[in-house]
Amino acid sequence: MRALTVSPSRAGSLAVEDRPEPDASEGQLLVQAVAMGVCGTDREIAAGEYGWAPAGQERLVLGHESLGRVVEAPDGSGFAVGDLVAGVVRRPDPVPCGACEVGEFDMCRNGRYAERGIKELDGYGSERWTVEAMYAVRVDTALGLCGVLTEPASVVAKAWEQVEKIGHRAWFEPHTALVTGAGPIGLLAALLAVPRGLEVHVLDRVTDGPKPGLVADLGASYHCGTVADVAEHTQPDIVIEGTGVGSLVLDALTATGPYGIVCLTGVSAAGRSLTVDAGAINREVVLENDAVVGSVNANLRHYHQGTEALAAADQDWLRRLITRTAGLESYAEVLEPSPDDVKAVISFGDSDL
Repeated sequence: MRALTVSPSRAGSLAVEDRPEPDASEGQLLVQAVAMGVCGTDREIAAGEYGWAPAGQERLVLGHESLGRVVEAPDGSGFAVGDLVAGVVRRPDPVPCGACEVGEFDMCRNGRYAERGIKELDGYGSERWTVEAMYAVRVDTALGLCGVLTEPASVVAKAWEQVEKIGHRAWFEPHTALVTGAGPIGLLAALLAVPRGLEVHVLDRVTDGPKPGLVADLGASYHCGTVADVAEHTQPDIVIEGTGVGSLVLDALTATGPYGIVCLTGVSAAGRSLTVDAGAINREVVLENDAVVGSVNANLRHYHQGTEALAAADQDWLRRLITRTAGLESYAEVLEPSPDDVKAVISFGDSDL
């Protein structure tokens, strides 16, 4: 079978190669790939900036955003042939730490976790793959190709869970949310904000393309410009920062009204310096009882929350998030970012979708 592989830490090593057919051992599903979503993490691994191959191997199968169709399922697994599934990315560390021991492996304390397609485990970027039944999530067939959004939706579901847990440290009745970045994470964060009854604002740098219309069709407001400008007029109670751009992260820290919550979901590049008035930031955060939380990855309950949110969404709107689709042989084209992209997807040619 064909698989998209990379030699981590070596730029330019991404290639499609032949791999042995996977062997579904006891308790595993054998899955025919339908699609693989592409995100910034995949691009960083392809550029040699990140990633770890499995022990004893030189190359890593890329792909952590998955969608596939079950072709073999063991008795008692809860899955059947033909089910659409997505695979969970992270696995708990073998020690395990306290968090992993109670199923909160997304909050691993010692960093010994493994991640499909990222860290020490082959990913889902092959024509067929296996996954343990306990780390597979059933996807509503009505979602079709949009089921590939399950992993980013799980990340957003966790972010909102974190915000709400922190909010309930005391009285919590937010009215306004600001999302920075109108990529997949930002748009899905806005999607999950609307049913919460919030007035939603989304900030991005582009003025045309699909993003403004996608935001408007959620009933949210689209903005360009600066975080400070938007915050001055909207006074958000919650900020979901989805870009990882250093200047936007710093602006977000002081963008909320009193008792505000900032959730950082974007990963910033290291090595970029900014001049910061740390005293002013500290003063505002302390005097306004603000809270800042980082959120990354997701565990099983967040995947289920994500699939539920996707199934409840307007399906035509979701389909518009997938702005580019290409076959495995066109991986280089899909990995190259485009200004009009929301979500780029590698399709494995499932004729039923």
